[in-house]
Amino acid sequence: MHDKDVLISGAGVAGPALAHLLVRAGYRPTVVERAPVPRPGGQTVDLRGAGRTVVERMGLLPAVREVTVEERGVVYVDTTGRRRARMSAEAFGGEGMVAEIEVMRGDLAQVLLDATQDGVEYLYDDAVTAIEQDEDGVAVRFRRAPSRRFGLVVGADGLHSGVRALAFGPEERYVRPLGCATAFVTVPDRYGLDGWMHMYNAPGATLALRPDRVPGQVKALMAFRTPPSGIHRRDPAAQRALLTRTFAGIGWVADQVVADLQDSTALVVEELGRTRMASWSSGRVGLLGDAAWCPSPLTGLGTSTALVGAYVLAGELARAAGDHRAAFAAYERVMRPYIDQAQELPPGGINGFVPSSRIAIAFFTGMLRWMDRWPLRNLMAAQFGKADAIELPDYDEAPAAA
Repeated sequence: MHDKDVLISGAGVAGPALAHLLVRAGYRPTVVERAPVPRPGGQTVDLRGAGRTVVERMGLLPAVREVTVEERGVVYVDTTGRRRARMSAEAFGGEGMVAEIEVMRGDLAQVLLDATQDGVEYLYDDAVTAIEQDEDGVAVRFRRAPSRRFGLVVGADGLHSGVRALAFGPEERYVRPLGCATAFVTVPDRYGLDGWMHMYNAPGATLALRPDRVPGQVKALMAFRTPPSGIHRRDPAAQRALLTRTFAGIGWVADQVVADLQDSTALVVEELGRTRMASWSSGRVGLLGDAAWCPSPLTGLGTSTALVGAYVLAGELARAAGDHRAAFAAYERVMRPYIDQAQELPPGGINGFVPSSRIAIAFFTGMLRWMDRWPLRNLMAAQFGKADAIELPDYDEAPAAA
């Protein structure tokens, strides 16, 4: 019997979090990951609201705090580097643009990986290539590993989910592009950030520098307007060439970042989009995190919603004693209102993140100066408060898997 065997595709944040919680509920998770090794680094992510509560309930908050990045807040600068506006990390009770707990995505994933060394099987450098369901389970074919049967399959493999494509249909049905792409790259620390995240806008492009936990380096975010072009699928040389053309000469320290970009091996490029689906499950296959509901990085809620989703899905599977139909239905019932709010873009949307004109840049810089004052304070407090807009069920009394 394979009822307790669950295959999870994706070893980022959502997948290992779900695996950790499923082990506690009596399941035997296997995590398959396309990358050949755990992926380090990545962008800085927020751990806020209910997502932080989930990590605390998992017993992992002390380990996460050990790898947090100390950020004092965010400052907006002009083309000469002069500070035009700022917001401290203490604003909005530590739940503002820079949260109390900021952590590198790779460091958070490593904490979860370390917590799942017992009871979880990992298959790296592999991927799901076919899924066939029947009443008793799911037959799965892999690119490398032998075919196997599982009781359930969960796609936690991101915006461009392979499991979603196999079980639900083409990506174009579910992913709504936002007309913007981002690149994250690690560069040498030569910018004097003094613990502050620095942001600069030029028409159609945004450059941000963030402190890194590793001495001597910083994280650069390069965001720019673009129609869907598949840049995330291009080779690194083509990605660097496009970033060079887009950011060279735009002002502030962009030219230095472009120069440092040429030698960096830590480059991740992605087109922004939101995932919209009428259902997150089909038979014995379910979806989690960005594969199911990507809210886009603009909301700052991708990590929190992924962690909350893992907690709820594992809890409902345990509560339903292995009845996946009841568990998937309850999972959606609990999560839908939370996700519907999380997917709402902050005021200004893409134009607030990457303004298209100098007039728009001046407008949004002015908004930041007034963000902690009435009436903008109430509007932004509602946006930041979405991270906690769910009453987390208590699954401690749920039975183990049947």
